[in-house]
Amino acid sequence: MGSEMERNDSTPSRRGVLRAGAGLATAAAAALAGGRAVAAGNGNGGNPENLPPNLPEWGRSLGLGVIEEPYGNPSRHEAHVVRRYVPWLTADRIGSVSFTPLAELHGIITPNGLCFERHHGGYPDVDPNDWRLMVHGLVDRPKIFTLQDLMRMPTVSRIHFLECPANGGMEWRGAQMSGVQYTHGMLMCCEWTGVQLKHIFAETGLKPNASWVLAEGGDASHLSRSLPIAKLLDDCILAWGQNGEMLRPQQGYPVRLVVPGYEGNVWIKWIRRLEVGDRPWYHRSETRTYTDLLPSGKARQFTFINEVNSVITYPCPEKPLRGKPGFVEIKGLAWSGLGKIARVDVSVDGGDTWRTAELQEPILSKALTRFRIPWEWREGTGPFYLQSRAIDETGRVQPSIHALRDKRGVESIYHNNRIHTWLVEKDGTVVNVQIDA
Repeated sequence: MGSEMERNDSTPSRRGVLRAGAGLATAAAAALAGGRAVAAGNGNGGNPENLPPNLPEWGRSLGLGVIEEPYGNPSRHEAHVVRRYVPWLTADRIGSVSFTPLAELHGIITPNGLCFERHHGGYPDVDPNDWRLMVHGLVDRPKIFTLQDLMRMPTVSRIHFLECPANGGMEWRGAQMSGVQYTHGMLMCCEWTGVQLKHIFAETGLKPNASWVLAEGGDASHLSRSLPIAKLLDDCILAWGQNGEMLRPQQGYPVRLVVPGYEGNVWIKWIRRLEVGDRPWYHRSETRTYTDLLPSGKARQFTFINEVNSVITYPCPEKPLRGKPGFVEIKGLAWSGLGKIARVDVSVDGGDTWRTAELQEPILSKALTRFRIPWEWREGTGPFYLQSRAIDETGRVQPSIHALRDKRGVESIYHNNRIHTWLVEKDGTVVNVQIDA
């Protein structure tokens, strides 16, 4: 490793540091503490009778037989790896969000049971035999499709990330949340299986002036969003499969819209109709919400693309540095709604110096990409200010929070793709901060 990354033993003198607000982080910290308490029992303080050269207890008797669990579950020792939510964030859990435990995941695929949830009217129990998709408006042949109709069409399976545009939205004014699960956990990456929208519109035909589509969900909120038809014809999917099985109810069972690279709010779940038109509809979720309020008082609308972003998932508040000093791997995730990740740089001194991390294969378009870089840490040194900065194949660079605020102010809660900072204290504790440079 380069010396600059290993010798930063003091706080940068030209910076002030804004830590996560203690009051706002209380619920999050409590949930994390509960998770760590469970995990602590699985650490290095195990039963010495099970350690070499002894024969461990699980090798002295027969285990359980097949289909003891007809649908498999994780080990009981991983019971702390769950979605969590913040009670004070919303009035109830019907129109709320839960968060993916990013620090506990490996690879780029998010297990179905850990994918974050975002509901506007709760999630329904839909009988697939009763489900229908209506396609109407500026089409030559309005049609109603069943699930069986869709599954008879040409099928594709593609890996893409899904991110809520409010991911990190609490942090425009300063560091708020304790843990990567809460700062970035409205994020998942899955293999989606379904039929491309271009095949649907080939069945119905399109009028010459068709340019927009209104997608409406079948839940109690009937969430609806306007989308350019060019995007739907390009790479969008009506998906019924997720990571090799049917969608979970929380993820839109039996069919949802997959819009690669676009904000999660337009990935309409429990989809019931597609109306083709010649202009946007300007419904509630594209006027009152899911717009970016600027310092001028004007708002950006239809800001669909999730821009280049990254976050370090180890070390982080949930995964502090403990144990033997020496080399550790700084690890994280990067993603871009515009294509593949080209490079990720990592800093341990708050952006004064950077080194390029290794990208882990596969590197896919509009999917999560793992990065890693070795770093020597010794207890009692520091503090350190860990950051990651992603660059995508279009050349777009993840901005600092200050550059983002200069352009967009602090009133929005959407599309906050700033460079994130973890403060590593001398004892290895990790804290969410923003550097006031």
